[in-house]
Amino acid sequence: MGKFIKISLIVLGVIAVGIGILIFTFVQGMKPDKDQEEKVRMQAEKYLAEIFNENFEIYDTLYDNMGNFEFEYAAKVMDKQTHTQFLIYYDDEAEQMVDTYVADKWENDLESEIRPYIKENFGEKADFYVYFDDKIGRDLGIDPAQSGSYKEFNVTPTIRITLPRKKSDGDEILFNEFISILKNEGKPQHGSVNVAYIAENGVILEDHEWSKKF
Repeated sequence: MGKFIKISLIVLGVIAVGIGILIFTFVQGMKPDKDQEEKVRMQAEKYLAEIFNENFEIYDTLYDNMGNFEFEYAAKVMDKQTHTQFLIYYDDEAEQMVDTYVADKWENDLESEIRPYIKENFGEKADFYVYFDDKIGRDLGIDPAQSGSYKEFNVTPTIRITLPRKKSDGDEILFNEFISILKNEGKPQHGSVNVAYIAENGVILEDHEWSKKF
């Protein structure tokens, strides 16, 4: 019996050590590499000097340790005049440094334009965001230093609205009126609107979202 207990303790010890190593490896993997952060910062500084002007500055770096983006490291940059925040990173497919300025600026522009309507008609607690593909500037051949307006192009943004309440009978009419306003006021003529019902504490109030392309 004593021998069995001793062997059991050894096995448990090995398992504990193994778990400890896994935890340590995971924690280390979550930490950014300082050399890689410095590398992307230097690359971004050179890119800024070539493409943008002195109104833009790097304020931080981003390490994607969860695989949410197509890069591991990116420089966080801000337009000091408009306060638009965007990313600069190395694109393996394009084999060059790229930026998300056009997408982020257009998202901010459209959000600012529709915010008063959403808050007035959907409620002050309604949350929303606008999404343009990060590569839209490159796909359309737009000079990021002269991004212009999304209204000058045939773009299809996604507008996602979150309401902290359950469905109401008049919701579909409300959402369709919002789409009509978008089209009639010279905002995007095409795109999609998605509406989710989620409480402020994160609880999903309705299993199915309302969604429509226009």
